[in-house]
Amino acid sequence: MVPNPDAIIRRMSSAKILFGFHAVGVRLKTAPQSVVEIFVDPGRRDARMRQFIEKVAEAGVRLIEADGVRLARLCGGHGHQGVAARVQELAQVHSLDDLLDAMEAAQAAKPMAERVAALILVLDGVTDPHNLGACLRVADGAGVHAVIAPKDHAAGINATVAKVASGAAETVPYFMVTNLARTLGELKERNIWVIGTSDAAPRTLYQADLTGPVALVLGAEGAGLRQLTAKTCDELVSIPMRGAVESLNVSVASGVCLYEALRQRSAKP
Repeated sequence: MVPNPDAIIRRMSSAKILFGFHAVGVRLKTAPQSVVEIFVDPGRRDARMRQFIEKVAEAGVRLIEADGVRLARLCGGHGHQGVAARVQELAQVHSLDDLLDAMEAAQAAKPMAERVAALILVLDGVTDPHNLGACLRVADGAGVHAVIAPKDHAAGINATVAKVASGAAETVPYFMVTNLARTLGELKERNIWVIGTSDAAPRTLYQADLTGPVALVLGAEGAGLRQLTAKTCDELVSIPMRGAVESLNVSVASGVCLYEALRQRSAKP
């Protein structure tokens, strides 16, 4: 290990930083060649840290000691769990159109029985990075092909999002678009059924057919979907609420909707 990394940390201030066991561990597992160096708190010597350091050694990544104060300065807070990494940006699909074109080509090359219908999550007005990170984690678990959000009034990917997403910020394509209503229209032109959520919708989520290509559109907690977004959807559905609260956190609602789609698709012959 290399001691006293103050100069290195100053050099890293504008670099892409991941922190937390999950976020760094997923990058180390899926793209170890992109990990430049990993910082660990030498004061943490529990079993989880020892196992993590073993994985770093197996991957051949440079390991540097940095105490909690230095890690907090590097990560912008104290939620780092004693682990941070400087990483290179991974190659990303340049646009949503490129992703959808690639998906369509890949599906066309498969036998009909092996094709997987598109599943897209659209977030309208989710500005809290913790909520976005949680939504990305749910999206990864449900096998979502992409998450879409407007450029205005929405959270972007940052270190906090990556930490909360537990690696999903690295695996789920996230596109921020200039005009969300227009993008929804483009999805519809590709025969992707656009379903929004609304407390006032006459039908529930469980009455909707989610087995085909679908984009599920959720608004921010409280505010819900913007008027134009709701008007652009093919269909609006509600999530049944039986208790005293009026709505769910958007990440919880995303989980309910996406896993209902997964359930329907798993049950379909």
